[in-house]
Amino acid sequence: MKRILPLLGLTVLLSACGLRPVYSGGSHGAVAQALGRVEVQPIEGKGGWLVRNALNDRLAAMSGTGPGYKLVVKLDDNISGFGLRSDAAVTRERRTLRARYQLIDSTTGAQILDDTAGSDVGIDVVSSEYATIAAEDTALERLSQTIADQIIARLARFATPDKAR
Repeated sequence: MKRILPLLGLTVLLSACGLRPVYSGGSHGAVAQALGRVEVQPIEGKGGWLVRNALNDRLAAMSGTGPGYKLVVKLDDNISGFGLRSDAAVTRERRTLRARYQLIDSTTGAQILDDTAGSDVGIDVVSSEYATIAAEDTALERLSQTIADQIIARLARFATPDKAR
């Protein structure tokens, strides 16, 4: 009983803090309805294709009707070498993927949101060129998923009914 009372007190305190689930109401909630109206515009390059597919995968579960939004994303993909051996060969690379995205109202053309997302990952450079290229591609795939998660999370915060951003 002594252990249950503090837990009950904690739940009472948490209920008063104003926290609410972002996706309350499931696919019929306000956030899901707003995200379901977002159309992702084509993004240049292989990384763009991966990010767009990841965004569309996350938005496919949402359903919304009415005037929509366009999501315009521009990527900056960079690979830089560091970690040098005594013969000046690179032993480690860092792949950085940054995205600048804008949410635009389809009916008025007004820019509603302008934000950035980004992530990076380290890659070991090995003696096999094929293995290094495969590692770079795998890193891009992971970074694309991370960027898409960041963008969807920001759009969900934007779409919350109380507009607590």
